[in-house]
Amino acid sequence: MEGRVQIGSLSEPIVWASHDFLGLDYTKPTGLLHDAKYGDGIIIGVIDTGIWPESESFSDEGLGPVPSKWKGTCQAGQGFRSNQCNRKIIGARWYDKHLAPKYLEGEYRSARDANGHGTHVASTVAGALVPNVSFHGLAAGYARGAAPRARLAVYKACWGLGQTSCNRAAVLQAIDDAIHDGVDVLSLSLGGPSFEYFDSFHAVKNGITVVFSAGNEGPAPRTVSNASPWAISVASATIDRAFPTVITLANSTSNFVGQSLFYEPDDKDDNWYEVYHSSCLPGSPDFSNLTLAAGKIVLCYSPDSVSLISPLYTMTSAMKTLKEAGAKGIIFATYAFDRLNALESCGSMPCVLVDFEVARQITRSVDENTALVVKVAAARTWIGGEVLAPKISTFSSRGPSPLWPYFLKPDIAAPGSDILAAVRGSYKFMSGTSMACPHVSGVAALLKALHPDWSPAIIKSALVTTASNEKYGLPILADGLPQKIADPFDYGGGFIDPNRAVDPGLAYDVDLKYYDSVFACFSAGNSSCEFEFRKMNLPSIAIPYLKAPTTVLRTVTNVGQADAVYKAVVQSPPGVQILVEPSVLQFSQGKKKQSFKVTFSMTHKVQGSYLFGSLAWHDGGAHYVRIPIAVRPVVFDNYADV
Repeated sequence: MEGRVQIGSLSEPIVWASHDFLGLDYTKPTGLLHDAKYGDGIIIGVIDTGIWPESESFSDEGLGPVPSKWKGTCQAGQGFRSNQCNRKIIGARWYDKHLAPKYLEGEYRSARDANGHGTHVASTVAGALVPNVSFHGLAAGYARGAAPRARLAVYKACWGLGQTSCNRAAVLQAIDDAIHDGVDVLSLSLGGPSFEYFDSFHAVKNGITVVFSAGNEGPAPRTVSNASPWAISVASATIDRAFPTVITLANSTSNFVGQSLFYEPDDKDDNWYEVYHSSCLPGSPDFSNLTLAAGKIVLCYSPDSVSLISPLYTMTSAMKTLKEAGAKGIIFATYAFDRLNALESCGSMPCVLVDFEVARQITRSVDENTALVVKVAAARTWIGGEVLAPKISTFSSRGPSPLWPYFLKPDIAAPGSDILAAVRGSYKFMSGTSMACPHVSGVAALLKALHPDWSPAIIKSALVTTASNEKYGLPILADGLPQKIADPFDYGGGFIDPNRAVDPGLAYDVDLKYYDSVFACFSAGNSSCEFEFRKMNLPSIAIPYLKAPTTVLRTVTNVGQADAVYKAVVQSPPGVQILVEPSVLQFSQGKKKQSFKVTFSMTHKVQGSYLFGSLAWHDGGAHYVRIPIAVRPVVFDNYADV
């Protein structure tokens, strides 16, 4: 897509950016979105903080009757009448038992969403088409969900306005109710490190695709949550949209560019301000006498602390303190952390993020001229191929799972940074794997509409094996310290490619009995579950302890043309040899399943860290069925690499 700048105006609206970036073009007469009839007839359950039913995103205009398979209810409560369900929001339940009183402060004891998180998620997954949406003129265009004609079943199991609590018993009850009610896809943007909703496998056993967020504790490794093998765990990525903000120096030809959500100057005629330089670190000497910051734009620059203190924490604290001190704006030097929505509390005061190079240039100007004066222009919206995207978001939790290292997690990545969606009666930006999760849930709903016979495992396989590892010939990067080329612990199979997932060629299906055996083994605390784990026919391979040659068995099902021949394409992790037997799979009308063995051995025995590779099956045409591989060589059991 050709890059273009949009000047804070609704005169030339664009399509909904994150879904358009995924190739889900609402205007095209072909592709997954069109062929799946925009998700019509599919029921998506959202377990979250509730919903704001009056939002335009939940209009049922043009929708047919509620699907006959629906067995749920619309539970009334405080501020939520039973008739506020419609043909879009077809059901609502809420669970407030065992809640601490602090989580009920300012809340509605009903499915109504006081927090905003659940509404944002629900509109991202299945919101109706809404024109003329923007955040104060930024990101202007049409709002819609990934599956805009799918139906929503809402389960409010999470409560609280600030610190949100999702009671485990409430979530499990919501899952049980969703199974009874007849949902097709469950979207759960919740969880925490090393925490698992094991009972979610009951939903998968009932044919429901379960999609979780992977967590927001990145970029540290071993922080991924929701690593159960039967569910889809989603990482967050950026999209091809930026909000460049120009900083102009007085009496100079120099301009600097950062990013912000600054939408309108308070004083349009005279917005030149002197710059005050500070580390903006709580307790530091230069941040104690804030009378010097009053009436000025503060440059927050502390490169010596960037690896020690989260910029999100420093910036949040600085914004509150400097606003109270009467500062006129903030220029904050940081590395990318992919959460511009954190600046929203600045309102009409300019709060701009810049990189360290720009900050250093500005500080040099400060050294030369102690009366440096700058002007900050309103942000613009830039969309297109010139924006390097996708990149895995800095905050997105990374694998491996410390609880289940035998399962490669996360599974897939999707848009999750600065997503504009419904909150109460308006539209706001939010960032997190919570925002990435509903993108995948919506795509799963579209695949289910197009392929009603596909099991949850086949839908998951189709998404993982067709995911992308590059864009415009460039590898996908993972933001963090430092920025690097993404690996499977950042994004699993890669960045989701919905239109390719329609026809994956081969699929890794799972016999439901294996879910039972894995669940039983783990629940019993059995230390010898490795053998059970290896039998799980997943679209990925993880070997956390490779000492002796190890063989893994996999089976693929032909879901493409009846007669096909696939050849193995192996990318071995460095220092690891992979042998695939057989290396050629031939399918015919009566032969839809083929099994193969993958044997791993070390070329040199070494106590190592995780190494990455892949195995793909290629038919010489459009089908390239790729699964990610993660292997850690081990020589001694009693050895630490930290």
